[in-house]
Amino acid sequence: MSAPEVVERAAPARGQVFRYESFAADGERGTLTCRYSLDGREFAERFSLSPGPRWDTAAARAAARLVFLLAGVSYYKTAAPPVIDLGTTALTDPERAFLRDFYLRGLGEYAYKNGLDLSDLRIEAPTAIAPVPVPVPVPVPVPVPVPDSATAHAPASTNPIFRDIRPLVPFGGGIDSIVTVEGVREVAADVSLFVVSRPGDRFAAIERPAAVSGLPVIRAGREIDPQLLRSAEFGFLNGHVPVTGIISAIAILAAVLTDSGAVVMSNEWSASVPTLVHRGEQVNHQYSKSAAFEAAFRDVLAADAAGLPRYFSALRDRTELWVGAKFAALTDYHQTFRSCNKAFTLDANRRLDHWCGKCDKCCFIDLILAPFMPARALRAVFAADGGGGEPLDNPELAPKFRALLGSGTKPFECVGEVNECRAAVMLAAGRPDRAGAALLAELAAEVSGRPDAPTDDEIEAMRHPIGASFVPPDLAAQWS
Repeated sequence: MSAPEVVERAAPARGQVFRYESFAADGERGTLTCRYSLDGREFAERFSLSPGPRWDTAAARAAARLVFLLAGVSYYKTAAPPVIDLGTTALTDPERAFLRDFYLRGLGEYAYKNGLDLSDLRIEAPTAIAPVPVPVPVPVPVPVPVPDSATAHAPASTNPIFRDIRPLVPFGGGIDSIVTVEGVREVAADVSLFVVSRPGDRFAAIERPAAVSGLPVIRAGREIDPQLLRSAEFGFLNGHVPVTGIISAIAILAAVLTDSGAVVMSNEWSASVPTLVHRGEQVNHQYSKSAAFEAAFRDVLAADAAGLPRYFSALRDRTELWVGAKFAALTDYHQTFRSCNKAFTLDANRRLDHWCGKCDKCCFIDLILAPFMPARALRAVFAADGGGGEPLDNPELAPKFRALLGSGTKPFECVGEVNECRAAVMLAAGRPDRAGAALLAELAAEVSGRPDAPTDDEIEAMRHPIGASFVPPDLAAQWS
């Protein structure tokens, strides 16, 4: 999708140099402290995980270094200088390329919204000698679902058997991570959930579905520098950072400390589709959930001689339409999951304990589940705990739905690809229990009237694997 017209304005003033100062682990306390500075202003971010002797291993030190490298992006963005100085922290050439890409592509939305051009970014660091690389297949996502059976039913790439690996599953309480958890537990033994939050803080939208799973939860505390919470006061630039990349690195460290063999993400196919294209460059709100990030991060992990855990997304070759169909059958979770943006507000006093029924995420979740859940059951989901009602019953939300369907600017949110949303509208409108749903019928008529409306074959293709993935064969077979 092309970028909407933006008012040209002077680019904001940028800093001069962002520095990586140091990181220090304390195994007895189970903490990692990462220190950075930007033009003399110092920042510190602290992580807390399980204490113990595993901190004093080569793998833990390597994983802590990765957290240090990726977490810095949150502080760089305060002034976006053209130079990043890693001090004494050496990088291999592939690591340097990976880190620069993480900053440039992971901050694509931030740069777009702030009117910045970060293409002059230079990373200064000593050069480390790279070990002999271990070749791994790179998944190439298909840009648009097509009804070609060879593509739709592409086999998973060859991987070692997954059954005997103790997987750690980062868990956000939404439909993607719930589907991943329920699929992984059918194949692997000793599965644990992984949750990152501020120390002492808990989100009901995560805790309630986690309790339904009955699985143990491995926790990590993340304490950002309090200066970031005063961005306006200090005149910092602000915007979206590739937080899933940071969480991925923390999860690798947690996996090392708990002797887990793999970190299993829940990033699906459409996460690789850009939100928009601006001046010829893709801008993807979900970059650190994309296939490109997954492949690059896997290469970094595989190249480390310390022997770090495996990393892959269980849903890489699955569409949100497929996920929605799977989740619809997991009825135990229907009254506890909540993907509403307002359920994750940092300020607990402003955090909702129910669906708002109006945000972009509420609209998308309603749309992607409507083909597969009885209308009455889905309305009950949004009405639970005093919720704001089902979005599809609210005609005032028509502009939000049209944006999801490609008739407006796609929101900078973790939502599905346009064709997935169009397919969902057409399937939902065909349900007998949706007869008389005025907004849904109106949206379906608009989609059906488009020359690029998805065909029946294209919709069917979206309900099967699309493109390549790193999913192990035994897990892929569970979902075939």
